[in-house]
Amino acid sequence: MGALADFSDDGGRLRFSGDLSLAQIGDLPTRLDAHTGSVSAIDLSGIDRIDTIGAWIVHRFAKRTNAAIEGLKPEQQHLLEQVQRADQAAPMRKAPISPFTRVLGEIGEAVAIAGRTLLGLLGFLGATVIAFFNVIRHPRRFRFNATVQRFEVVGVSALGIVGLMSFLIGIVIAQQGAVQLRQFGAEVFTINLIGRITLRELGVLMTAIMVAGRSGSSFAAQLGTMKLTEEIDAMRTIGVSPMEALVLPRTIAAVVLMPLLGFYSSLIAIIGGGLLCWWQLEIPPVTYIARLREVVPITDLYVGLIKAPVFGAIIAVAGCFQGMQVEGDAEQVGTRTTSAVVQAIFLVIVLDAIFAVFFERIGWI
Repeated sequence: MGALADFSDDGGRLRFSGDLSLAQIGDLPTRLDAHTGSVSAIDLSGIDRIDTIGAWIVHRFAKRTNAAIEGLKPEQQHLLEQVQRADQAAPMRKAPISPFTRVLGEIGEAVAIAGRTLLGLLGFLGATVIAFFNVIRHPRRFRFNATVQRFEVVGVSALGIVGLMSFLIGIVIAQQGAVQLRQFGAEVFTINLIGRITLRELGVLMTAIMVAGRSGSSFAAQLGTMKLTEEIDAMRTIGVSPMEALVLPRTIAAVVLMPLLGFYSSLIAIIGGGLLCWWQLEIPPVTYIARLREVVPITDLYVGLIKAPVFGAIIAVAGCFQGMQVEGDAEQVGTRTTSAVVQAIFLVIVLDAIFAVFFERIGWI
């Protein structure tokens, strides 16, 4: 058992002795509080040991008297420094804010996040374009095998689900259109509805949404996992550009295959609508095809084929961008994958609306 903590005043210089621990501190805090003389320094070279309580008492007294602390051993000095760093004012609890102010704050924060994300996406798109031109200048850097593999993942593997979705959508459009047009005795115009809406809008749009949910999420998850496992950092270390090796093949595959998938989707939707017209409206396939050729202008096909590669580029860039933003832990992979799908679908719908206005202005209606 150590000696009780004590101190002596040597002309303004306080010398501590004994055991400055909780068990031996005694009435030292009370005696220090009652000390009124000036203190220039506190000498701790005579103490046997010191714990957190003792260090706190010494620090508090030194802070009150503006005295210097001397004589500590290295480990004791470290303990005192930890106590000094911990001596911070506790943050005051903020006053409650009104619901209106809180909602405004959340809206403002969401707008700021959306702005930063859009700016980052534009920068990432620029980096992708630069990587594309670098590959054109140096064709040997083009990853042919990786691009072909992405063709299979984005296109060939998606034919089944895209075809099934388009077939059912064509049936739904035909059935709902026939029900509504029957009220006016105009069931024949169901063919107009099917042909124009599938080639111009729904074929490409629904395919883009399906590709965003299927391939865009896959791009984000793959790149996010590679980012967590530091594979992307390793590629940079050995002089391989991740934009050229990872992002560009996925973007090229989405841009090239989206027009093909969009045309395939429209064709399957027209077939589904035609089967329902044959069964429910008793319109023979020959008549159905002839009517399609009469009422569907070629510009509708051009509209779909022009929009498709743009949608593909947006989906691929959004997926790769979110994947490259993954940091920290595995939870970020799921969060960024969700963000990639939502962002891609949102941008596709916004661009589709812009395209609709643009084509209407140039007379492609």
